[in-house]
Amino acid sequence: MKGHYSVKQLARLAGVSVRTLHHYDQLGLLTPRIRTGAGYRLYGEAELLRLQQILFYKELDFSLQEIGDILDDADFDVLQALESHKAALQHRRHRLDALLATIDKTIASLKEGNTMLTIEELYEGFPKDKAETYRQEAMEKYGADTVQASEQQLRRLSRQELDQLKAQGEDLNRQLRAAMQQDPASPAVQALIAVHYAQICTWWGHSNTPCAPAAAYRGLAQLYLSDERYTMQQGQPDPAYAAFLSKAMIHYADTQL
Repeated sequence: MKGHYSVKQLARLAGVSVRTLHHYDQLGLLTPRIRTGAGYRLYGEAELLRLQQILFYKELDFSLQEIGDILDDADFDVLQALESHKAALQHRRHRLDALLATIDKTIASLKEGNTMLTIEELYEGFPKDKAETYRQEAMEKYGADTVQASEQQLRRLSRQELDQLKAQGEDLNRQLRAAMQQDPASPAVQALIAVHYAQICTWWGHSNTPCAPAAAYRGLAQLYLSDERYTMQQGQPDPAYAAFLSKAMIHYADTQL
């Protein structure tokens, strides 16, 4: 039938198995547009687009139940979701590129005795007194061993990688601020928060997620809410953004970690 795809055709197009599509049908996650009298499943363009969304969210480690809830939400916006997926996948690509570069740097260090970043370089951009204050507060809250282990991992980055990590954080911050009018629990915001969590893991000295239990990420959300220094905009307190970010992070910790 013109404009429709059989199970085998759709499986081949999407790079999944026929068994997977049957499973999605049984779950009600992806049902065919037409079932012929002979029992054949036929899928249309809408089903192709829905399958694309399913595969995107699976790539971001959402469960099938969570994916179904997201896609069936009356407020789900395909274009907005695609933009969020793009941001998340770009971050993942950058993170993998950074990992490869870090491996190359470590190999070079072992072969040539190259030096790592200094502690001062890690905190560059902060006034010296503030940088030391933040560092001491982190040690008091999380323990000196935890902070020093994180710093040791970050020091293995090249200067370019550290600058890239900071730039990615600034870009994500702009995207989150632009999404402030949305529900913090919405799929689009939560996709951005997934990227935020991955970035935090990198700053905490971990290359891959999950890097910490929900309590640690939830604690950071509370810190953003209680300490205006971490969510300032152009040097000015921004309590509305702090509240939005904290709610979004807590929802992510409660549902994903």
